[in-house]
Amino acid sequence: MSFLDGLIGLLSLLAGTALGAVLGIWFFRRSYLRKLEESHGTAEEILRRAQQEATKIRQRAESKADHIVRRARKEIDEERRQFLQEIKGIRKEIREQERQLEKKNETLARWERDLRKKEAQLEDRDRSLQAKEQELDQNIKRVTEKLEEVARMTREQAKQELLKHVEMQARYEAAQLLYKIREEARQKAEQEAREMIATAIQRCAASHTAETTVTVVPIPSDDMKGRIIGREGRNIRTFENLTGVEVIIDDTPEAVALSSFDPVRREMAKLALERLLQDGRIHPSRIEEVVKKVEEEFEEHLLRLGEQAVVELGISSLHPELLKLVGRMKFRTSYGQNLYYHSIEVARLAAIMAGDLHINEELVKRAGLLHDIGKVASDRLEGPHAQVGAQLAKRYGENDVVVNAIAAHHGDVPMQHPVAFLVAAADAISGSRPGARRENVEAYIKRIQKLEEIAHSFMGVEQAYAIHAGRELRIMVQADKVSDTEAFELARAIAERIENEMEYPGQIRVVVVRETRAVEYAR
Repeated sequence: MSFLDGLIGLLSLLAGTALGAVLGIWFFRRSYLRKLEESHGTAEEILRRAQQEATKIRQRAESKADHIVRRARKEIDEERRQFLQEIKGIRKEIREQERQLEKKNETLARWERDLRKKEAQLEDRDRSLQAKEQELDQNIKRVTEKLEEVARMTREQAKQELLKHVEMQARYEAAQLLYKIREEARQKAEQEAREMIATAIQRCAASHTAETTVTVVPIPSDDMKGRIIGREGRNIRTFENLTGVEVIIDDTPEAVALSSFDPVRREMAKLALERLLQDGRIHPSRIEEVVKKVEEEFEEHLLRLGEQAVVELGISSLHPELLKLVGRMKFRTSYGQNLYYHSIEVARLAAIMAGDLHINEELVKRAGLLHDIGKVASDRLEGPHAQVGAQLAKRYGENDVVVNAIAAHHGDVPMQHPVAFLVAAADAISGSRPGARRENVEAYIKRIQKLEEIAHSFMGVEQAYAIHAGRELRIMVQADKVSDTEAFELARAIAERIENEMEYPGQIRVVVVRETRAVEYAR
């Protein structure tokens, strides 16, 4: 029984083991199938999420592409608008040039009419000369007839008559030869002078600046504009009240503008604003302190500008007061031409010509630099600026040659040294160069015409020409109608009428020329 029980137990154990194995396989298969199903679900979920993410990426890409397209279209539209504006500006410039050409054509037509009128006058004179030639032929005929009577004269009388005729003929030929020699010498001198002046102009290329009423001051960033304005505008109001200039703050990047018709005030305001920007502290009390300090140091600023001009020209030092006046010329203009740069250019031109003529360049440069200082010292002395400048130069120890050149550069006093001639010539060249001075062309032409009309309105005036940019009126009178004494009275009367009827800058010189000519013809 015990063996049978043992066998039954063994079989039961084997059956249990087999059953456990079957059950384990079944459970393992079932678990595997469940995990396989879960894996399929996870894969489908990942695929679904990937599809959703791909859809989002595609949508974002499409949105970004639309944005890029819209921005590109906007840029193209902006470029097209700017191009149209440029075309519009070019068309406006072309129309303006067409108007200027029309005005020039009108001026040329007027000049052509005047030329035709003068040609008619010349034809009248030619006819008059022909009549005089006929009269002269008749006189010659009478003289010939008279000479034919010489045969009936005594020997001594014929000899005296012949000697007298030979003497007159010799004097005439000598006068004609002398005139020819003088004319050739004059033409040669003029040719050499033109070449010398042309060389000086080519070697001197000084710039000209056009005077404006606005000075632009750069700033570190646009954020500084708010600090310049200040809370409720208190900073900008304080600055404008203390400096007397208007501060213009607009959309111009990294810049503000200072506007005033007084260039000295603009320069002081510019220096003060630059110091405030450099310091960084901008408030009413600081603004008042800086402006006051700039005003106190402005004389030193003028002195530095004068010293800069002296160093640039390479001349020995000037008196400090003269240096300040030279510096002040940078803030003064004449016909739109800056006096500071004009004076430096005059000094250079005159020095170049002086070098060719072996004249002291030091004196020429000093005279050229100082020739217009009287224009910035009109509040100290009265009179024409040339005389005022000469008085100041003499007061501060300048050479007599320099003083005379300053006083005589407009012909108010006689020129005593070649330096004066060179300075006057360089001043005329600098002032008359194209683009050097700014003046309305129509107003300039009208002023010139008015000067000549006033001169022609007086009896005995034969010709009148406004020269030297309208600063001199040269008048030729008929010698048989105006005497020497009357010529002086005529010049005074014309000058008084110009003063009463016209407005002009500076002064106008009236020159009356009266001459008698002796004309003879050799046949």
